[in-house]
Amino acid sequence: MSKIKVALLFGGKSTEHEVSCKSVISVINNIDTTKYEVFLIGLAKNGDWLPYDSEVTKISDGSWETYTREKTGIGLGGNDLTFGLKILMMCDVVFPVIHGLNCEDGTVQGLLELVGKPYVGCNVLASAVGMDKAFTKIIFEKAGVPQCKHIVVHRNVLLADENAYIDEIETKLGFPCFVKPSNSGSSVGVYKVKSRSELREKLLKCQEFDRKVIVEECIIGREIECAVLGNLEPIAATPGEVKPSKEFYDYEDKYQSGTSTTVIPAEIPADKLLEIKKLAVTAYKALDCSGLSRVDFFYRDKENDLILNEINTLPGFTEISMYSKLWAAEGITYKELLSRLIALAYERTEENKRVV
Repeated sequence: MSKIKVALLFGGKSTEHEVSCKSVISVINNIDTTKYEVFLIGLAKNGDWLPYDSEVTKISDGSWETYTREKTGIGLGGNDLTFGLKILMMCDVVFPVIHGLNCEDGTVQGLLELVGKPYVGCNVLASAVGMDKAFTKIIFEKAGVPQCKHIVVHRNVLLADENAYIDEIETKLGFPCFVKPSNSGSSVGVYKVKSRSELREKLLKCQEFDRKVIVEECIIGREIECAVLGNLEPIAATPGEVKPSKEFYDYEDKYQSGTSTTVIPAEIPADKLLEIKKLAVTAYKALDCSGLSRVDFFYRDKENDLILNEINTLPGFTEISMYSKLWAAEGITYKELLSRLIALAYERTEENKRVV
């Protein structure tokens, strides 16, 4: 039998470009090459889609783009999809190993819908809503999933008056609080704020990442993560706990220092482990997710309750990422997990068939 041709997308026009490159290396090293023939398409930061056919080490050190441009003669014009799409159209299924804005927010998924290719992960709607924290909070509130108190800050209002939100935030949320872009991930642009003066500074800094900024109350709790897998009948893995080495689980702790630790299963009451699994599936279904997502919670020991932190519709796939670790603890190897995700991509394509 001929192998299934899989296009792996990596890179992207987002602040999480480097995270994606780390993720795709892990996928390349673990995908079942007896079943799949892999084709790599790198999404450069300027928007070009570049077919890549050399060593993984060049992805690791970032030299893959220079190598490809020199080999193909593709310049730096920007937003050239031609070369990459030619390779993509030769493939049977697409695995977008990409994160962040312009990647997992429904934009790439919309393109894949237009060209009619099955793809791993959530559909356009779930991807778009899942990326925008302001909208996910509306959906999860309707679904009855517990969340922290928050305020949405709009760039145009903030730039017109730097103090527009200060009193409201101090009164409703207090200090410390967290400031984060509404559309971002991997803790990029997230700040823990401890005073009014720092709040003004960080709001102005954060709006550089997005036109909407989310300010959340500070939840003192343990960080628990739950992996969900499936389409119409999703299943959740036993949750694990992240123990950050810093004040909070930031970008450096997730992808650079490697000093955070994980405990699987999370050392919380058994009934709370089950509750997290149920809430994770509820959140997953509320967003109409498919394929995969990781749903993150806070567990507060004193109150013995749970607060949903966020959902990640295309979680990291690096060697230290929690999503694959959680399924490995359930007995599903990284290689098997990748095969299941590809099978789910085909399954969803069949589920979505309709009479035009």
